[in-house]
Amino acid sequence: VNGIEIYSMKIDSKVTSRFAHNVITSRAVNRGNVSKEVFFDVELPKTAFITNFSMTIDGITYPGTIKEKEAAKQQYEKAVSRGQTAGLVKASGRKTEKFTVSVNIKAASKVTFELTYEELLKRQFGKYEMFIKVKPKQLVKDFEIEVDIFEPQGITELEAEGTFITNELKNTVKKTFSGKKGHIFFKPTLDQQRTCANCSQSVLDGDLIVRYDVKRTTADNLQIVNGYFVHFFAPTNLPKLSKNVIFVLDTSGSMSGRAMEQTKEALLKILDDLKEDDFFNFVLFEDEISVWKETLIKATLENLDEARKFVQHISTGSLTNLHGGLMRGIDILNAAHEENLVPKRSASIIIMLTDGYPNVGISNTQEIEREVKKAIDGRYPLYNLGFGSGVDYGFLEKMALENKGLARRIYPDSDAALQLQGFYDEVSNPMLIDVELNYPENEISDLTTNSFKHFYDGSEIVVAGRFVDSNQNHLTVDVRGEGADNALSYTTQQDAEQTAQAFQEQQYIFGDYIERLWAYLTIEQLLDKRITATGEEKENLTAEALALSLKYKFVTPLTSMVVTKPEENEEGIADKPTEGIDIFTIVLYLIFDVPLKKGFHVGTVLNMYLKNLLSKPGMCVVYAKLLFIVKLISIKPSFITKSYGQTLTLCITIKTQQCFAFTVDGDPHFIISVPRKKDAICFNINENPGTILNLINDPVTGITVNGELIGDKRANSDAQIQNSYFGKLGIANKQLDLKLTVTPEKITIQNGDEKTVFTWLDSVTLQQAGLTLIINRKKNLVLSMGSGTSFVVVLHQVWKKHPLHQDFLGLYTLKSDKLSEQTHGLLGQFFQPVDFTILEIHPGSDPKKPDATMVIRNNELIVTRGWQKDYRRDPKHGVDIPCWFVHDNGAGLIDGVHTDYIVSSLF
Repeated sequence: VNGIEIYSMKIDSKVTSRFAHNVITSRAVNRGNVSKEVFFDVELPKTAFITNFSMTIDGITYPGTIKEKEAAKQQYEKAVSRGQTAGLVKASGRKTEKFTVSVNIKAASKVTFELTYEELLKRQFGKYEMFIKVKPKQLVKDFEIEVDIFEPQGITELEAEGTFITNELKNTVKKTFSGKKGHIFFKPTLDQQRTCANCSQSVLDGDLIVRYDVKRTTADNLQIVNGYFVHFFAPTNLPKLSKNVIFVLDTSGSMSGRAMEQTKEALLKILDDLKEDDFFNFVLFEDEISVWKETLIKATLENLDEARKFVQHISTGSLTNLHGGLMRGIDILNAAHEENLVPKRSASIIIMLTDGYPNVGISNTQEIEREVKKAIDGRYPLYNLGFGSGVDYGFLEKMALENKGLARRIYPDSDAALQLQGFYDEVSNPMLIDVELNYPENEISDLTTNSFKHFYDGSEIVVAGRFVDSNQNHLTVDVRGEGADNALSYTTQQDAEQTAQAFQEQQYIFGDYIERLWAYLTIEQLLDKRITATGEEKENLTAEALALSLKYKFVTPLTSMVVTKPEENEEGIADKPTEGIDIFTIVLYLIFDVPLKKGFHVGTVLNMYLKNLLSKPGMCVVYAKLLFIVKLISIKPSFITKSYGQTLTLCITIKTQQCFAFTVDGDPHFIISVPRKKDAICFNINENPGTILNLINDPVTGITVNGELIGDKRANSDAQIQNSYFGKLGIANKQLDLKLTVTPEKITIQNGDEKTVFTWLDSVTLQQAGLTLIINRKKNLVLSMGSGTSFVVVLHQVWKKHPLHQDFLGLYTLKSDKLSEQTHGLLGQFFQPVDFTILEIHPGSDPKKPDATMVIRNNELIVTRGWQKDYRRDPKHGVDIPCWFVHDNGAGLIDGVHTDYIVSSLF
């Protein structure tokens, strides 16, 4: 392709006792007459950790080096400063992450890429599964996949299927297994790779999935190698426990339509799976909470028929009282146990499904986490399913992990119902509860998790540890659990000699695999614990996970791989993505796709959602002056409503503190939320139309943002101070030689000497080195630059014939933590921590607004208590919430005086 020929690609996988070691090797040659860029682009499982990468060009090897993220920061900023894409690993699908690196090679030169990653294969539905993405993007002369499996327990079944396998390719997948060994080999010829006889396109585009299981003569298997052990526990032929399931379902407005239809479809199939000994109930939440029944109900045929009718008639409402719904479900489950409505030997679970943020009732996520954890009290697991990209996945994950469950994202595709049903199937057959695997405390150190609330049919529990004495070669384990009929209790033993006998075929074993398995599992669990920890505990977990990541050379969320390229020592960074929210998607979704209940203001509901969205650490909005909007014609016609009020919201990221965005009627114009004080600071900037203010200036990344003020069409004779708001924004990046000018009429991009102009009637996606620009017609634009900093500019259009007001712009700053600590400007200075003290509160000129002395930034200021409107509780009238107003254009609060931020031009 384009003169670059990939002449060899080999994927070599070695699996020993469920632990997979995978090496992808790709070889390419530049057939052209000039230097060309060669891409190495592969997808790997999200559950895997990259352990090594190298490029070899003309006999010289350029290795990847794994470092602490902070230690790699300098290389990252250096790459960004050149406008190069520094992030090499990105989430690319439900199960995969994409690793991409490119390098320029001379004519006739060859390059070899080699990537190594490792993962522990999980057992689900009675089989281990390994996923290999096959996508070479061109015909490859020597293409090969080889998988060797070695299981000391013996292999009972082995499957290999490819989504890309055609009739011509059926016989090219060779599969054999015997005893402890399994082998899969796939090597299609060039002709077999073609989409048709004379085509140059490759049919190899899909997934190769390997599944297998092992012999189980006993309930568990214990292996000891070189001072480490791994214990696999998966008993079979146990009677199933009855289960008690509460389904807590989000029925807010955003779940309407296809999402709710798919949810109903999944629930109807789940009801078909319930056994007569099971108990269940449904709790629905929107602004109100409703239940199917007041207590848990036995799954009799009559009750199931009634439940099906209930599910078919579920309808959606408006807002999202997640706290109320979840607490009601917990109360029902707790009452069922206290009143002995359910069998003592039964497994209880809560499954919650939501697609948004809590925004009515208790909406503070930390408070919800505390109350839920207290109410459940470790008695049963909570499983949180996040539907779509509009969820606070971090919140759902943390709450689930705190309550011995897990979170799962449900993708809003055509198979969403199957995804929901598939998750339920994983937890639908509990075999044991309260499982504990106990090891001699004086013999074992650094033990992974060894107690489990539930064991489900077809799964497997894995525990690994390190011996205090590395020469110890035997281990005794006590296993305890509660089954359907009686308690499970037995002792198992193993010694190193027994393990050695099982591992006579040494050629299948890679290195100290049990030690690496232990490290992998330990890091994975430390990272999970870190999600729910705070303070010193979180610091200790982070330090421990980081030390192991560096020692065993795993790319985890705490480490980065620095990839050095030959062009002037150019460097890129490979990071481990973490599951979370797509901030661009969410912001735009919340702004433009929130279904409204009759009588609700668009701005009201938007701000309720924005406040919850922006209460997450590391996200911030600088929302420029939404002034007295009469008609929001930029929002879908069915949502058009009148909204009154002057709005300018400034939300400042305070490191790991939370930040909030509020709506304001009239003054104050700027509001700085200070979560550590549970309070806010307000100030005005009063300047004439035509004044240009410097909002953000970062000398390190070269990014500046300036805004030009406009006024109303004519002066308001009733107002001493005239309204002003942003009518033009200038965003510049010196390092990219980029200037972006945005007005309510057009968007102009100047890159060097090249100039491109778009209007708000265009729909555009523009990508080039270090820059991504997306224009959503008549709505907004999203600009992302090399450092990771991103901006969203929102177009606000008013009624064209309005006698007073005119169109204006809103500016959102996303991922402001990607800007340097030297960032300044009227807004940028507040990207660093803010704190203050209030003294000497005394009556002011207005009896309702006391004055006080504020100590901030070593200044003592006279401030006045004021209010702003919070519409979360009362959408019609709003609720007054307080802030401290700083007089005289923020004097003493902002660095210098406000006129210091006036600049002569946008750039």
